[in-house]
Amino acid sequence: MEHITVREILEAAGGRLLCGGEHIPLKHISIDSRAMAGDDLFVPLIGEKVDAHRFIGQAFEHGAAAVLTSEHEETEDERPWIRVEDTKQALQAIGSYYRKRLSLPLVGVTGSVGKTTTREMITAALSARFRVYKTPGNHNSQVGVPITISEISSMDDIGVIELGMSEPGELTVISKIARINMAVITNVGITHIEQLGSKENIYREKLTIQDGLTEGGILFLNGDDELLSATVAREGFKTVYFGTGENCSYRAVHVRLIEGRAVFTAVHGEERTTVHLQVMGGHHVQNAMSALAVARECGVPLEEAARELESFTGFQNRQQIYRNGGLTIIDDTYNASPVSMKASLDILRSLTAEGRRIAVLADMKELGPEAARYHYEIGTYLAANPVDEAVLLGELSKEIGRAVRESRSGIAVREFDTMADLTAYLQADLTEGDCVLFKGSNSMRLKEAASHFLPE
Repeated sequence: MEHITVREILEAAGGRLLCGGEHIPLKHISIDSRAMAGDDLFVPLIGEKVDAHRFIGQAFEHGAAAVLTSEHEETEDERPWIRVEDTKQALQAIGSYYRKRLSLPLVGVTGSVGKTTTREMITAALSARFRVYKTPGNHNSQVGVPITISEISSMDDIGVIELGMSEPGELTVISKIARINMAVITNVGITHIEQLGSKENIYREKLTIQDGLTEGGILFLNGDDELLSATVAREGFKTVYFGTGENCSYRAVHVRLIEGRAVFTAVHGEERTTVHLQVMGGHHVQNAMSALAVARECGVPLEEAARELESFTGFQNRQQIYRNGGLTIIDDTYNASPVSMKASLDILRSLTAEGRRIAVLADMKELGPEAARYHYEIGTYLAANPVDEAVLLGELSKEIGRAVRESRSGIAVREFDTMADLTAYLQADLTEGDCVLFKGSNSMRLKEAASHFLPE
């Protein structure tokens, strides 16, 4: 935060100063009592299991300059304590207050899968001409977004903010805090379907990102997505489609995979440029086109944006390829959904392998009552696009195995209930020349098995 004192926090949060001075400067917001960057405002949140008010003393010990509280009416401390009705709502109010003091444009990114990768790609493309601030880590929630915005400085030209959603109404709250000028929806999938009930409900919730879109804003939509391709922004907003279809004003043509990486020609009007992505998988073409679309609408020529986009190499545990001891390992253990699992299987098949292609797959979580069916569909997809062996971990993944066996595709299937048994099997079975994909939801901890085969 710049040029913020306790006095501005009182104004923003509608709080009451219990003690301390109004003119003490504050530069950061922290919700972790153990981590202070200097001149921090500590915000103690009340969770389901822990009330962080109990850590106010620890926050001061670690360098907090002021604190919010909803549980104290008085204190004899000389440092600033600010009484508010609800610390979470106060945090959001502070985020909104600080956003109104900023003049730079913000891009908001949401979607069922690919938000973080798309955020990074947009940042890369915009960096051709701008100093870009981006969401750090995965701070994309009702708590994370206000903190993210508070770290934007006057040195930044534009911001790219990731906006997450796991429950009804959440996206409206955070998009209104961010007051975005451009909104990107990467896709509509079935992530969080347990909380939202249906894909149609997820679709409707994604569109509420427009609740925080400023007048004259732009809504960027994936023109290859079944639901988004038929969607038009609300009155007063511009609609821009990106993807591979004829309906997209920012379109990728001549798409092909070379050793798992997409190469294509990006087209917009009379502009054309060849793009060589450094991340694995054809599904990144849509993410890349969204980045080029945003950059071009911000005045960056397509070719300039594409050259910067090619510098993005991805994230740890997300479709990273390693070669170790004669093995080729694809580490994609960060998370999993039906769309991303199919994309990773496509990468596995596209790579040159002297030995076998082996898919080590674990359960996909948060898919609701239809979870078994989604896993069976992965097995059907695997059978139609075969590899040599499927090694499966978890109860739901047995549906993948069932589909593969029923297809009579000839794919060898091995099923395991424990990480230890799966790891032991792989250590005994893998041989030089094998190409191995590790893919599953983060909670399945498949990265523990993958770690045995990665270079140190």
